[in-house]
Amino acid sequence: MDKFQHRFTRFGFISICLGSIALVLLISRCSISFFDYSLEKFEFSFPESELRRNVYSSSGEENRVVVDSHHVSQQILTLRSTNSTLQSKPEKLNRRNLVEQGLAKARASILEASSNVNTTLFKSDLPNPEIYRNPSSLYRSYLEMEKRFKVYVYEEGEPPLVHDGPCKSVYAVEGRFITEIEKMRTKFRTYDANQAYVYFLPFSVTWLVRYLYEGNSDAKPLRTFVSDYIRLVSTNHPFWNRTNGADHFMLACHDWGPLTSQADNDLFNTSIRVMCNANSSEGFNPSKDVTLPEIKLYGGEVDPKLRLSKTLSASPRPYLGFFAGGVHGPVRPILLNHWKQRDPDMPVYEYLPKHLNYYDFMRSSKFCFCPSGYEVASPRVIEAIYSECIPVILSVNFVLPFTDVLRWETFSVLVDVSEIPRLKEILMSISDEKYEWLKRNLRYVRRHFELNDPPKRFDAFHLTLHSIWLRRLNLRLT
Repeated sequence: MDKFQHRFTRFGFISICLGSIALVLLISRCSISFFDYSLEKFEFSFPESELRRNVYSSSGEENRVVVDSHHVSQQILTLRSTNSTLQSKPEKLNRRNLVEQGLAKARASILEASSNVNTTLFKSDLPNPEIYRNPSSLYRSYLEMEKRFKVYVYEEGEPPLVHDGPCKSVYAVEGRFITEIEKMRTKFRTYDANQAYVYFLPFSVTWLVRYLYEGNSDAKPLRTFVSDYIRLVSTNHPFWNRTNGADHFMLACHDWGPLTSQADNDLFNTSIRVMCNANSSEGFNPSKDVTLPEIKLYGGEVDPKLRLSKTLSASPRPYLGFFAGGVHGPVRPILLNHWKQRDPDMPVYEYLPKHLNYYDFMRSSKFCFCPSGYEVASPRVIEAIYSECIPVILSVNFVLPFTDVLRWETFSVLVDVSEIPRLKEILMSISDEKYEWLKRNLRYVRRHFELNDPPKRFDAFHLTLHSIWLRRLNLRLT
């Protein structure tokens, strides 16, 4: 009996020991799983909320977000490696990290290409490298954009104020962009917000003015609508609050675009504002904002007189310079005061007589004066390019379109407003050889300011997207 009791006691002791060991292993396994789950939550939430202030850093710090994000990831990976013996399954990067990783690879690729002088790589797409700041960088950046860039369009709101815009007016570029980015066929739109590089607020300022403006010079109804719209999308989605709107953009060609963007402090100061009225004295910030070319399309098409043809290129140009337009703003009065009907070589009119054709004059002039009016932007710049009339830019604080990539001095003449009295002297000093060089470059640059349906590579739609892409990269091509 004593022998049986002894064996039973020993068996019970062994069972208790084995049970204790099993319990310890179970608790340890649960602790490890919970620890890894905590790290996953930490990795998802920390980089965006903590680093959102660094999305647009000053020059020289363009890789700050990537560096900080990489440092955080390395810390997380280091912590996880201590448990690799117990759990060896690789952790997948979440989609937001994949976006940042893609941006880092694109930056490295563009910087590598910036020192490449081999023009054969992009000759077919960029046949005249003279008009670009750095054609190698532009070409590589464009390829990276085509490969990676995705835009999420908020679906909140109803037409015509949202998801619609004018396509047949002086503000046509606003409606054409909204219409094109809304199309399902564009490869740049994504319906998965977590795969997006930027987020588009698709309201039309032109239509806000048309339907909400009460005719009393008060833009408050427009600002109220935009403020409410941002409140709506920031409540329905986490993306605006995650970066204070830094990876969001609005687009407007109407003169009141900047005024409307004041509806929200983050929209004005942090978001990417794509606007025709790009006045640096009114808060336009070239490091984060984008100039939209003002392209007038009455009837939805370019005037037949401005379409590219051999006849246009060969037409005689008896006039040195030309302008016709109303007297408003600070620059035009100076131009008209000095040159209105003063010189037969440079016809300058306040209003063109009805029996004369505006575009005929542009096609018959070597240089076309493009002074600012009430606002800095003017469709005359693009009309001059279409008519192969060298644009003479007469403006103050106007940030010209696509200056990140284009060398405006190779296809236009930039004249300080103080030099308007010397306009003829300045233009006469340009040699025939330089004039032909400017005109030849103008023919090459034209396609970058054309709106096509469907869009073509490197046209105005795609270069506008590319400008937004560059702001997201926080990298300026020089």
